[in-house]
Amino acid sequence: MSRQVDTLIGAGTIIKGDLEFSGGLHIDGELTGSIKATEASATLTLSQTGKLEGEIHAPHVVLDGTVEGDLHASEKLELAGNARIHGNVYYNLIEIAVGAEINGQLIRKTPDGNDTPDFLKKEDSE
Repeated sequence: MSRQVDTLIGAGTIIKGDLEFSGGLHIDGELTGSIKATEASATLTLSQTGKLEGEIHAPHVVLDGTVEGDLHASEKLELAGNARIHGNVYYNLIEIAVGAEINGQLIRKTPDGNDTPDFLKKEDSE
């Protein structure tokens, strides 16, 4: 599946500050600051050379680089073999390749924001 890239942060580029994006954002460089998608179909792709330090909020995230901070993928998170996450991961759907590392908690969130599976919810007793 090909992914549209509207914005590219090239290798050797270092950005310090928060970033908001729409469409497809592909990062080969380094970013220190939070990243937030502004539309429901946005996709963040971090290549093997990419490094992010800060919190991420995006519906679709594809990682093959390093993230230092919490990651929130409201739709789908794909971790390739070189992905390294040092922080908590909040996800709806997740795909993890052999070799990917997560050093933090995995917390499943449904699209409605609920983090408790239906089978664990207590029924009201009368």
